[in-house]
Amino acid sequence: MTYLDRRDLGLLVLRVGTGAVLAAHGTQKLFGWFGGGGLDATAKAMEAMGFRPGRPSAMAAGLGEAGGGALLALGLATPAAGAAAAGAMAGAVSVHAPAGFFNQSGGFEYPAFLGFTAAAIGLTGSGRLSLDHATGHRFDQPWTLAAAFVGAGLAAAAVVGRRARAQATASAGADTEGTAA
Repeated sequence: MTYLDRRDLGLLVLRVGTGAVLAAHGTQKLFGWFGGGGLDATAKAMEAMGFRPGRPSAMAAGLGEAGGGALLALGLATPAAGAAAAGAMAGAVSVHAPAGFFNQSGGFEYPAFLGFTAAAIGLTGSGRLSLDHATGHRFDQPWTLAAAFVGAGLAAAAVVGRRARAQATASAGADTEGTAA
């Protein structure tokens, strides 16, 4: 087996494994599969976590994970898939960040790892054992890479920033109520 064959096989394993995990998490949110709550429960949870409005936030997170994960696993539109999944994981990181780094404490280790892995695959490309390769990289162009990562980065920054501002406002209001009582 040549070096290029091993690299392509390694990318296939990494893409399929990462994509399957992301897709499973996304389908929990969207459809309630694999013990998930489905869209209605996820929307309520998103509201409770400060992502408003809850239903569009749940839909975006679910589609970023399920859609991005499925496309990563297939190796199709890999830059957009990696960027979408990484953007969804940025929101998850913001939820888990107050608990610190490690997963066993509820920290952001796991979503950060998934996000970085998805981003790395999106940046690296899918390899020869992929639908991108089979389609002549029609959906994996340099402009697609730039547009996908800039768009996902801006969207993630806007969503996470909006949540942080809303939480700060709510916290300031709670502090004001507590001192007035």
